[in-house]
Amino acid sequence: MREDLFTSPAGVWTPISPRLATARGLVGSACGLFLVLVSLVLWLQLADLVDGWAWLLWLPGALGLALTAWVWWWAPRNRRSWGYAEDEDDFVVRGGIMFRRLVVVPYGRMQFVDVQSGPLARALGFGTVTLHTASTATAAAIPGVPLDEATRLRDRLTDLGEGHGAGV
Repeated sequence: MREDLFTSPAGVWTPISPRLATARGLVGSACGLFLVLVSLVLWLQLADLVDGWAWLLWLPGALGLALTAWVWWWAPRNRRSWGYAEDEDDFVVRGGIMFRRLVVVPYGRMQFVDVQSGPLARALGFGTVTLHTASTATAAAIPGVPLDEATRLRDRLTDLGEGHGAGV
């Protein structure tokens, strides 16, 4: 019964791009590699000075490896939790694994639609679509939307917002 709270009124969720998980995995791996390199530099510089405590110099590296493994485990699960649905009068966005969120934005309340895509996201072919309303609490962001779908959503939501009396 608790699952009903996060079901789509339209009945079908549109998933986001699997490449979002890849991008997050790559960023996590870069951070993990940085920590491993920090450990290596510390060990090369300080191993003789700390004698029996040299193993402590590898703690950042171990943390980096753990971070990398966790991100590659977490990112696909998080990506699968995201979705959006287009209803007759509302746009619905969901996301989150542990702390789930469902945002329903009436088309008539939308003020503008923002599409963003950084260098890694562009290289992997996706962006983030953000719906803005007069209330900052109801802004809804959808990460990992394929670029062609992001363009379609931007145009469609803008038209629907204007058609439903947007511009509060």
